[in-house]
Amino acid sequence: MVDSINKRDYPVVQTATFVFALIFALANLAVDLAYAMLDPRIRLS
Repeated sequence: MVDSINKRDYPVVQTATFVFALIFALANLAVDLAYAMLDPRIRLS
């Protein structure tokens, strides 16, 4: 990643940034769904 930034390889940097953001968003969604299933006080609405 750092090598790509130094070489100004923008498509690689953009793709890596998008993949990291997607993984982060999916992890947050999974945690929210897990909280909703494990804690009856939280509802999915």
